[in-house]
Amino acid sequence: MLSPSHPREITIRLDHARAHWLTRDLIAWPDWIARDHVLTLHASATGALAVEDGAVVGADRTVTLQAEPGGLDPALLDHGWRHIAHYRALRLPSEETPESVAELLRGEIAVACTDADGRLVELTGVQLPGVLDDLYADAASKARLGTTVDGHGQPTLRVWAPTARQVTLHRCARPTPEDPLAPLADAVEAVALRRDDATGVWEVTLAAGWLGAPVVLEVTVFSPQTGGIVRNVVTDPYSVALTADGAHTLLIDPDDPALAPEGWDELAKPATGGSPSVYELHIRDHSIHDDRVPATDRGTYRAFTHGDSRGMRHLTELAQAGLTHVHLLPCNDIATIPDRAEDRVTPDIAWPDDPASEEPQRLQQAVRDRDGFNWGYDPRHFLAPEGSYATDPDGPVRVREVREMVAALNRAGLRVVLDVVFNHVHGSGQHADSVLDRVVPGYYLRLDGLGHVEASTCCPNTAAEHRMMEQLIVDAVVHWARAHKVDGFRFDLMGHPPKQTLLRVREALDALTLAEDGVDGSAILLYGEGWDFGEVAGGRQFTQATQRPMAGTGIATFNDRLRDAARGGTPFGPLREQGFLTGLATAPNEDEHRSPHHQREQARWDQTLIELGLAGNLADLALTAPDGATVRGAELTYAGSSGAGYTASPREQVVYVEAHDNETLFDLIQMRAPWRLTLEERARLARLGLSLTALAQGIAFFHAGSDLLRSKSLDRDSYASGDWFNRLDWSGEVSAFGSGLPPAESNAARWPLQRAVLRRAPRPTAEQAAATAAHLRELLAIRRSTSLLHLPSARAVRQQVRFHSSDRDLAPGLIVMELSGGDPAEGIRGLLAVFNAHADATRVAEPGIAQGPWRLHPVQQGSADARVRQRSWHTAADHAFHVPGRTTAVFVR
Repeated sequence: MLSPSHPREITIRLDHARAHWLTRDLIAWPDWIARDHVLTLHASATGALAVEDGAVVGADRTVTLQAEPGGLDPALLDHGWRHIAHYRALRLPSEETPESVAELLRGEIAVACTDADGRLVELTGVQLPGVLDDLYADAASKARLGTTVDGHGQPTLRVWAPTARQVTLHRCARPTPEDPLAPLADAVEAVALRRDDATGVWEVTLAAGWLGAPVVLEVTVFSPQTGGIVRNVVTDPYSVALTADGAHTLLIDPDDPALAPEGWDELAKPATGGSPSVYELHIRDHSIHDDRVPATDRGTYRAFTHGDSRGMRHLTELAQAGLTHVHLLPCNDIATIPDRAEDRVTPDIAWPDDPASEEPQRLQQAVRDRDGFNWGYDPRHFLAPEGSYATDPDGPVRVREVREMVAALNRAGLRVVLDVVFNHVHGSGQHADSVLDRVVPGYYLRLDGLGHVEASTCCPNTAAEHRMMEQLIVDAVVHWARAHKVDGFRFDLMGHPPKQTLLRVREALDALTLAEDGVDGSAILLYGEGWDFGEVAGGRQFTQATQRPMAGTGIATFNDRLRDAARGGTPFGPLREQGFLTGLATAPNEDEHRSPHHQREQARWDQTLIELGLAGNLADLALTAPDGATVRGAELTYAGSSGAGYTASPREQVVYVEAHDNETLFDLIQMRAPWRLTLEERARLARLGLSLTALAQGIAFFHAGSDLLRSKSLDRDSYASGDWFNRLDWSGEVSAFGSGLPPAESNAARWPLQRAVLRRAPRPTAEQAAATAAHLRELLAIRRSTSLLHLPSARAVRQQVRFHSSDRDLAPGLIVMELSGGDPAEGIRGLLAVFNAHADATRVAEPGIAQGPWRLHPVQQGSADARVRQRSWHTAADHAFHVPGRTTAVFVR
């Protein structure tokens, strides 16, 4: 509705973009409009707009806009514009054609508001993603962007750049380590691309001699950041291969037989059977300390091809026990790791005499941006493999070596999941590592109300609600699936893109077939972090791919409910707050000041959340709460609000107690357990955490080294903490615990407690690491032995899973789970898992448990753990189960 005139602050800022051009004839205006105000659109093909003497000058064209009293169409708002529902609608004249609008979009644009006397009241730049989607996305989303190669070996390059005024491709000399990386310094040939007006795609077909050449694009385009026309020298956003440090796009044919390892076309995928079990691993961690890998291959893709290495032997043993997938941290092109070995610096750190010394972190952090380690959540290109993990980062070798890695893991019995980071990029605007924003400025990244890039993810946020960003995500996932035969994808911060984007990814993968594409896309696993935060939180802009909205999609999300109840508190709460695995109500630490009654009450509610997670975290699962009430999963409280249960199927949850984020479980136990606890008891608590994960319904997720009591010397955020703090020793002989205080950046406020823990808590031994590794292998074998631990639906869970640990007479620290209706062909009709976190042995004699005969699971009858093997039994006379302290015992009938 038009508003009457009233005083307001005058805003005249061309460096802000507060208006949104949503469709070819509709602009959304952020402020009230007086009846006598005149709104005009000003455009300059040369970026010459300015304000002189209170008037807009420099425009090639000026278009009068008409305010509409009805506001914005609600149907339009659901496409990512809910947050501007209160904006006013401005219409362009009907004589403006798609062609004239397209020409306006290739320069600088601003909207001005003047009063009846012609005085400038307001002036702002304009955000363009909506109108670019309206004009181009239907056609452009069907184009094959990037490089394609015809039967004659001629490459064609296509790049979507609808606002560009000119695009040129430069062929560069073969780079060497001595070559400068200055743009176009090594260019030897140039060719102009041709623009297709219907799609906004620029295209050129090249001679066969260009194949294999390093190239860059020169994009002439208006940049809102500079306020003028710029000539951006940039790589192709759809690059599938690069030279070192992403300096050039490498024109290759991914289907070139020379890039296929032996047996690639016949590569057989290992069987999975039931719900997946996943082992999360960093590529460099896997081998950088492995003395059985040749020095030249340590920290690389190729290390996985050394089957006798410590790392591959460990992974193979896990696969033989029942592990189904290895999850690899990001291995697409990463902006924050030097690709060439000669450009990297390894800090010279000696093992400190003081386990809480500050010196190791000082030395490591001094070179953190120049060493070879980073988690990899700093994407520069989405389709190209990372160069620092290749033995040669300057050629197509990285493409072949990624495939060698996938093939080696598949042949070891493991499918491969890639961690993908589509929610942000490393650089924006005119930053040297900015790719997307230098090709189509202001389109691919999410902007705030002033037109500045949002960064709630820690880096410039992408905007998957814009259709060509969504298409880039879909195309990248399909490329990794087809070209590299990847078996799954884990979406980092999946709650930042729309739910619709994930559904489109699922649909595109499901369309891939062995006959046409060489892969069965329907078997590809999808899961991600469904956290709800930032500028999109609560569905403010669109329906997100967060935990609750993903119910019913078959795409899984990480379950933080069980994680926090098991570990204690939250990742952001008190440092010594205890949970099921860290001593709540069973071994109170020195900082626990609540009464025993309050500890028991908290423990029982936490155990209810764990029970919910063990049963798939279903929204509609009925449970008996500690107060005796029957509640549905969706009614249980977590983090102060209801909605703990959110899945529609057990396989829509990823159950875990440890991941690369935050402290390792063993480090948390070190911090939260009472000082008096021995190393043996601390290790047993860690094994109990592995048990909760392995015996839960859904996707079981383990962090690499959790089965070796992995420590990061208490580091809560080791993304740039180097090889020193991220040490993964497959032999278990060298634990990082006590290797110094963790880096100050994320830990300094915790140093007082961490000093005490590092100096007082016992250091893991090789014997305890080996026992924990054996424990995980036994759990995986138990998980594989029965379909009862792989229930396919919510209905099956409701019918076949029951908990007997909600009785208020049972001590805290005890969970009893019974599963019934097993397949007689498997020899297991029922299963009873008793999780005892208490120090003392327990006797469970619940009348509701099915009659036997019950016996200890055959795997545990031969367990490497003498405590569970010798002190766990069932007595038929009184129908009682006896389980030793800090032990998980699994009985079957």
